[in-house]
Amino acid sequence: MLTQLNPPVPMTVEDKGKGLAIAVIDYGLEHHLLWVVALDDDGSIWTAPNPSVRLRSNWTAGRP
Repeated sequence: MLTQLNPPVPMTVEDKGKGLAIAVIDYGLEHHLLWVVALDDDGSIWTAPNPSVRLRSNWTAGRP
């Protein structure tokens, strides 16, 4: 299942950098979620498995 995120979620992809998650792909129980992230630096789009992504800090949401 592919779910478009609205609004996009600010994330950091390990070894790639900061970007916005624009969608998430869920293949089911035996698989990690896959995050579709548009990177800030060069605009490239990567699909990253769940263990490789982290939410970025958000002062308003209380996430330092």
